[in-house]
Amino acid sequence: MAEATGTTKKTKKIVLTGGGTAGHVTPNLALLPLLEAAGYEVSYVGSEKGMERELVEKAGIPYTGIATGKLRRYHDWKNFTDPFRVVKGLGQAHAYLRKHRPDVVFSKGGFVSVPVVLAAASLKIPCILHESDLTPGLANKLCFRSADRICCNFPETLAYLPASKAVLTGTPIREELFHGDRTTGLEYCGFTDDRPVLLVMGGSLGAESVNLALRAHLPELLPHFQIVHLCGRGKVDDSLEDTPGYRQFAYVTTNLPHIMAAADVVVSRAGANAICELLALKKPHILVPLPTGGSRGDQLLNAASFERRGFSRVVRDEDMETQLVPAVLSVFEERDRYVEAMNEAPDSQAAGRIMDLILELSR
Repeated sequence: MAEATGTTKKTKKIVLTGGGTAGHVTPNLALLPLLEAAGYEVSYVGSEKGMERELVEKAGIPYTGIATGKLRRYHDWKNFTDPFRVVKGLGQAHAYLRKHRPDVVFSKGGFVSVPVVLAAASLKIPCILHESDLTPGLANKLCFRSADRICCNFPETLAYLPASKAVLTGTPIREELFHGDRTTGLEYCGFTDDRPVLLVMGGSLGAESVNLALRAHLPELLPHFQIVHLCGRGKVDDSLEDTPGYRQFAYVTTNLPHIMAAADVVVSRAGANAICELLALKKPHILVPLPTGGSRGDQLLNAASFERRGFSRVVRDEDMETQLVPAVLSVFEERDRYVEAMNEAPDSQAAGRIMDLILELSR
């Protein structure tokens, strides 16, 4: 969208930020078609060496890396050096925004976003935060005061946010996920159409405990399902490559919509973006939330919320040895009940709602 100023036209600019996991990037990328249709010039500020760089550059967005640090609640020698990296990143973000002068900043969280949001506030650039998890993460909490609007995914999250800034939007879903083709997915995996498909995925970095549990129970699951396993980079088990009915991939990008379309039941971690995609696609699923030893407990809360609403069956990480197989068989048997519950969930229209906020603050 362009605005007339005399005889010249000003192109609107937006800076996206967020990083650390794919969950901090994919909702940003889901907004791209709407941003481009509205005529925005889009750029991205992320960490210097973060995994977000590859995803963003693959999408064709100009990427700028800045120094970043992490605020840890446990003892680590980096707690003494990272504050200096945060200060450096704040200076870099301030210089970039001052030169680029975007109309608005949209932040998906992660510690790289903190210096960008603080720099935007100092330059009086409007800023929108998005919190996917049920309870806000520390990085977003640090940015509450500097934000103009704070979007959230769960109704329960509104209680944790400043009321004057909070907006329940849901999480933007990548449009390409809705255009998967089951036949293409089956062919990609080398599967047939006469047996159901179980998809197991552990997030962008994989999940070692999920990988081990699935592989230990392959003899019990393969008589019932063809299994496609997204196990994470460096976690492919070469000894299982020739196992009939089992296909493993480190990571899938282009063919993910087709694999999702082929899946009859899914086992997944409980990251907010992953579970919202499962809900949007109406896929019967089992959630294995990351335990508190490996997180701040957000996945446990996300999974509990979905289970209360009848969308999900939850298996604790420590219970997979005894409960994974029964849970998969039960959810597949009762899949119609889970799909019915998901069909009753209101369509969030998240991307459109967030786009309305972006347009409002840009003006």
